[in-house]
Order: sequence, then C-alpha cells, then structure tokens
Amino acid sequence: MARKRWSLSVPMEGYSIAELGDIAREAERLGYTDAWSFEVDGVDGFTPLAAIGAATTSMRLGIAIANVYTRGPATLASTAAGLADLAPGRFVLGIGSGSQPIVESWNGGAFTKPATRVREMAQVLRAALAGERVVFKGQTISVDGFRLTRVPNPPVPIYIAALRPGMLKVAGEVGDGVILNWISPEDVPKSVAIIRETARKAGRNPEAIEATARLFVNLDTPGPESDQIIKRHIAAYLNVPVYRAYQEWLGRTPALQPMWDAWAAGDRKGAVAAIPSTVVEEFFVRGPMPVIRARVQRYLDHGIDTAFLQFQTNDPDPARRRALVLDAMRALAPSARS
Repeated sequence: MARKRWSLSVPMEGYSIAELGDIAREAERLGYTDAWSFEVDGVDGFTPLAAIGAATTSMRLGIAIANVYTRGPATLASTAAGLADLAPGRFVLGIGSGSQPIVESWNGGAFTKPATRVREMAQVLRAALAGERVVFKGQTISVDGFRLTRVPNPPVPIYIAALRPGMLKVAGEVGDGVILNWISPEDVPKSVAIIRETARKAGRNPEAIEATARLFVNLDTPGPESDQIIKRHIAAYLNVPVYRAYQEWLGRTPALQPMWDAWAAGDRKGAVAAIPSTVVEEFFVRGPMPVIRARVQRYLDHGIDTAFLQFQTNDPDPARRRALVLDAMRALAPSARS
C-alpha cells in the first residue's frame, strides 16, 4: 500500500453517537481518510459507522472488529451488506476471534480453535457477500443454503485481526488486510513479515494486503497519576491469555513477568505497580502534539499502512474531555502537517 492513512477510532471519548456525523464531517475536511469502530463493553461497532456513513461523502468506514463467535455468518453477512449499502465501496469488514472473557464469560460461548474459526468465517463471508448460495461444513462453522438477497457492489473487503503467527498466517491466506493491536512501532515488521510471506506462498500479492493498527493516543499530561491509570489498562488486557501469549511471542516476558506473577497470586495492586514505564511508552502514544505526531509516523514508517487514533483522556470534567479530544483531532490532522 503506497498511501499512508491517518484515521479516527470511534466512538470518540466524551461524544455521543448522534454527534459523530458532525465530527466526521470536520475530520474529513481536515484530511482524515477513515473512521474505524471498535466494540468491547460499550456500544456495538456497527452503529457508529452507520451514523458516520449517513453524514459523510467519502470517508472509508471499518469495523475493528466484529467477533466471529458472538455473531453467526448469516448475521454478519447481512450487517455488512447493510453498511455497504449505506457506504458503497467504502465499508471494510474487520473480523476476529476476540478473547476468552468476551466470548466465554460475557457471551456464553466456547473460545475454541480461534484461527480455524476466523479462517472459516472469512471463507463463508467471502462467498455470501459475493451473492453465492452458501453450503459449508467446516470444523467450527456450518451453513446450509444461506444466500444474501442484497449483494454489495463492489465487494466488501475482509480484514483479519491478528496477534500471533497462526492468525497472522490466516490474514496472509484469506484477508484483504490485517488489524494489529497492542503493538509498538518496532514490533510491526515482525508481524507484517509473516503476513507478506504467507501471502506470497499462497500465490497472492503480499503488497496488496493492508496493514492497519489501532493506536492508543493518551491526551493526559504524563506523570504518576496518568501512568497509574494507563498501567491499570495494561494489566487488564495483558493478563488475558491471548494477549499474554502475544506479548511473550513479541519478547516482553522479561518486562512483564513480574506483573503476571503478581496477578496470578491475586495481587492486583502489585501487578499494576510491577509494570515498567518502558512498557507504557511502547504501547501508548502521548506527550506534546509534535511528539505524538512523530510517534504515529514511526508506526507508518515501520510498516503500518493505516493508523487509527483512539484518543483517550481521564480528565474528570466532561467539557474538558470533549475539548481535549477535539483539539487533538485538529492538531494531528493531515492538513495540519502539510
């Protein structure tokens, strides 16, 4: 991908879904190319994109990600068709396996064979979104006779959320792009190399697979208080088994083992305290705006094609939270760098 894209992550801190249309129109004027949604424990990932899709004319819309366990293939295909109808040629369907808490603890599913589940879902969705009558019997998915009656034109690209080599290879085999997360700029080449090599072996054009990443942009003044909040965020995520295994693969065991040991012993405060400042700086983009801008650019220079910026602030005043986010969006805009 020759073009490097600066994008927004939505919903945005302090703003309602109803306000996203106005924000997106301004963001588009400022040179942001995309809006990428996410879903964890707030709103779903599709609704914000619908609000933006109805308000803008050219922004690309992506979901990062729709979970392949909590929605079935027919439901996912139908929802994707709806967004593609709202934004023809501009919707990207990102899919992924999520994590054990989301699938099992929150939704009562079984987090089994995640790489297989994602690969099979991509295969089924590719056929369904092309208008085919889908009859599929896999290890994790079974579909008998589903056909979309409103087929997107042009086809909807399918991006794969990936952490370790198994899922990175799935992205290289069947994805139009990959979605990375919890990664430093220096980690990017290791992940991208697996995707490109897998695509090459599969007879695909490796350079046609877009590498995207959500970047945490923290807008609070660096210091003990903001460090503590960020470390709690890190501890909550990187003690989840899939994320722990991911960081072990990336080589962070020496830095994170004290946190993991304290967490396993039930010492949550000790786990947070054991996170070194170097890890905070690796995962969170923060500081003065020129520093943030340079840090985002490092991700792009190391192989990310599209960076979507997730602005974060823990300012207790709602008005200041909104102002911080909007000011950052304007200060980091592509138009402000030209």
